[in-house]
Amino acid sequence: MSDIDVQAIDVPQPAMNTVITETATATTAATAATATASAADDGTAHRGRTADRVFAALAYGSGLLILAVLAAVAVFLLLRAWPAIGGPRGAVDAVVSSFTGGRLTSFWQYVPPLLFGSVLVAALALGIAFFVALGIAVFISQYAPRRFVGALNTIIDLLAAIPSVVYGLWGGLVLVPAIYPFWDWVAEHLGWIPLFAGPAANPSRTVGTVALVLAVMILPIITSMTRDVFLQTPKLHEEAALALGATQWETIRLAVLPFGRSGIISASMLGLGRALGETMAVLMILSPGLKYSFHLLQASQSQTIAANIAAQYPEANGLGVCVLIATGLVLFAITFAVNYMARRLTGKAVS
Repeated sequence: MSDIDVQAIDVPQPAMNTVITETATATTAATAATATASAADDGTAHRGRTADRVFAALAYGSGLLILAVLAAVAVFLLLRAWPAIGGPRGAVDAVVSSFTGGRLTSFWQYVPPLLFGSVLVAALALGIAFFVALGIAVFISQYAPRRFVGALNTIIDLLAAIPSVVYGLWGGLVLVPAIYPFWDWVAEHLGWIPLFAGPAANPSRTVGTVALVLAVMILPIITSMTRDVFLQTPKLHEEAALALGATQWETIRLAVLPFGRSGIISASMLGLGRALGETMAVLMILSPGLKYSFHLLQASQSQTIAANIAAQYPEANGLGVCVLIATGLVLFAITFAVNYMARRLTGKAVS
């Protein structure tokens, strides 16, 4: 009986060899597949690391390019302005005298009135545009019906895209003659305020008119940025204020405005920078002067640096160009300082 059982369970040697061979083959194939997959993973990881390095290099290069362009502009302005700043005083004074008709006779007498006019016009434009832009942004983000929001946003974006020369044409041909009766009324009834002292100039090519045009120009810039910040206010903050019994205005004052403070500051400084550097609109509207005057309704009071460069450059040559570039260097420094302060204020507001 045992012999029969042993014979029944014996496996033929050829079959056993076949099984062993197939098992070894399967094991080898599995090992090869694992090695292939591992190699593929290594290749993918290597390509990923290469792509990361390339992207990082491009990102660093872009950042360095911005710094290089800024440094190149600063070096260019400094080198070209140096003959006017550190050159022979007699020649520079003669150029300044020719620019001003003999009213000013040195470079350091020439720059401050231009700087004063630039800051005055830009500050007035910002003061006019800021509160209007803030109101529009609050209306769009909080009160406007949803079906009108798209149309309002499109109008604001279109206003921001209009070239400054178009604003200059509108201001010179339409606003200057149309606004004189209003300025005359202001001078008559509010002339006891130094800003509105009369008589009002006719035509109204004055600082007040230019400030209005610049305010219209920077209005869409401030509005669009402020609107976007207000729309990012967490709904949880607004709902929490409403749940505590706050009115719509109290919700805006306690939740929306504090959240958007940094964006409001950034938008305002961007608008101020645009107003400081505006050229064509000011050149086409303002009757220039070189006075330290706050009289907004009288002609020939102030001039801006950018408009003065555009007005004098066609007839300037040699040292005269250096004098104009030196005034441009001052404007560059002021604009840079404004942007730096905006960054600092934005950082404090966020913290």
